[in-house]
Amino acid sequence: MAPAVRRAALIFNPETGPFYPIFLRQFGTTPAYIGAEIAGAPVRNRADLEATVATLTRESDGGLIVAADAFTAANRPLIIELVERYRLPAIYYLRQAVAEGGLMSYGPDLVDIVRRSASYVDRILKGANPADLPVQQPNKFQLAINLKTAKTLGLTPPPTLLARADEVIE
Repeated sequence: MAPAVRRAALIFNPETGPFYPIFLRQFGTTPAYIGAEIAGAPVRNRADLEATVATLTRESDGGLIVAADAFTAANRPLIIELVERYRLPAIYYLRQAVAEGGLMSYGPDLVDIVRRSASYVDRILKGANPADLPVQQPNKFQLAINLKTAKTLGLTPPPTLLARADEVIE
């Protein structure tokens, strides 16, 4: 989507997303052919958020990965505003961010998660012990792309990416 990106920052709040350093170790083993470095960018408040986004834009090859945590969820409108102001490509974990003006998202289908949770509620109401129920992980993911935002950033999504998208917002 953004072929010029060579450095991406994963923003997260270490207090609401303490597991992200583990993910970052996995990013360290990313094959060289991907052509981008991924580094952690812990943010604890709105000022940290603005400083991180501003720092990424000092060079033309920066991008942003918005982690799934309570802080980034609560500050999603500010994040979208900052990446728009600084013209920074960003990917979010939630389709809602794309509907609000974010460039793209890839993450679990929340409607599917809620639908599947209904069977758990039913089983618990019928007497099942919640501790005996298996843990379920998302198994359906969505890719969403905002073409208006892509155009604003001067990006042309590849046709193959658009074909794979579950939703394209114009």
